[in-house]
Amino acid sequence: MRREMPTVLLQMLLRGANAVGYRNYPDNVVRAFVREAARSGIDLFRIFDSLNWVEAMTVAMETAAAEGKLVEAAICYTGDIEDPTRTKYTLQYYVRLAKELERRGAHIIGIKDMAGLLKPYAAGMLVRALKEETGLPLHLHTHDASGNGAAPILAAVEAGVDAVDVAIASMAGSASQPSMNGIVAALAHHPRSTGFDLEALQRLDAYWAAVRRYYQAFETQQNTLSAEVYLTEIPGGQYTNLWQQAEALGLADRWDDVKRMYAVANRILGDIVKVTPSSKAVGDLALLVVQHNLADEQALLAKADELTFPDSVIDYFSGMMGQPEGGFPKELQAKVLKGRQPITVRPGQLLPPVDWRALVRELAEVTGDDVRIAGTKAVQSAVQSGAGAAAVGAGANAVAVIKPPKAAWSPGPRPSRTTRPTSVRPCRGA
Repeated sequence: MRREMPTVLLQMLLRGANAVGYRNYPDNVVRAFVREAARSGIDLFRIFDSLNWVEAMTVAMETAAAEGKLVEAAICYTGDIEDPTRTKYTLQYYVRLAKELERRGAHIIGIKDMAGLLKPYAAGMLVRALKEETGLPLHLHTHDASGNGAAPILAAVEAGVDAVDVAIASMAGSASQPSMNGIVAALAHHPRSTGFDLEALQRLDAYWAAVRRYYQAFETQQNTLSAEVYLTEIPGGQYTNLWQQAEALGLADRWDDVKRMYAVANRILGDIVKVTPSSKAVGDLALLVVQHNLADEQALLAKADELTFPDSVIDYFSGMMGQPEGGFPKELQAKVLKGRQPITVRPGQLLPPVDWRALVRELAEVTGDDVRIAGTKAVQSAVQSGAGAAAVGAGANAVAVIKPPKAAWSPGPRPSRTTRPTSVRPCRGA
């Protein structure tokens, strides 16, 4: 991709200490992965943590910055900043997080609304506050699960957002992103028009509509477009996976119970940020609760000593996913861990570094093949010395379309331990 698109900014999503996996990895794995992705052509790293724990993002952020790349530190949005009864994830909470990420060297602040919970007026409030408090470029990612997806994007545009994520119309809506074609048309005569040609976009849309028909057999039959998401808070990327899990456990006929208990499981875990991998802990607990016909937290606590909890729930309570805002529910944590002590520091600080040469030998023994080191020449050399990474890859993510209200931002000097990159130029509005 880098060779064929030398002037197009390539972005990837990185789960902080989870890299692109479902668990925390040793620090040397995270560093090696980021270096390889950077040297293979990724320009911008959108880095987040599934619990919004900044400590878990720092290694990846520092490594990407050291490679001269753009660091977009993403805040995962949950709750409802307009609701005075939701006192955990308030506007002040998000402002505090953004300022801390700026202090840690972020070049861009991402708002990662993985379930589509960010309502239109809340989007305006949040974007204005983060702009005023940090002055950094803002990038909004949301889903159209409720059918409201375009509205928060337009509200964010009015409030000064710099970039948004959208999808071509034939691939948009529901668990996907809002329609690019619709947003472009809505802003056609607005001062912040994207400048895109709607007729050209419609030709692209016709192409992708035809392509999508070939994959109909793989599409879920579940209706994911519903304002119910404001009640369940199930992320768009988890909805179909959770359905498949429920079906495999024989709970397909109790799907409504599973969705309802997802919200209950979230409250039981302490009302946490829900995105991979923390969302899996919520989903797995919801399935367990439904399987055992447990109505609430008290019923779960009463039976906890008899239950075998899913690995994801154990990982969460043991601290292997990080530290949640406000801490863990202590009584349930003790019952889940059954005498084991949780950790309170980054797992990467405790996990032993991966021995790359030993890993290559192990792979060769398991597969019976001649396993060789892959990657850039610099990384190959580092691996041979025991410091680098075996073959790794990166996925591109997102489309940014909003025209900036002022002159295009570009990296400049920064009084911090990391420096803004100078080797790439951000795309318009990013």
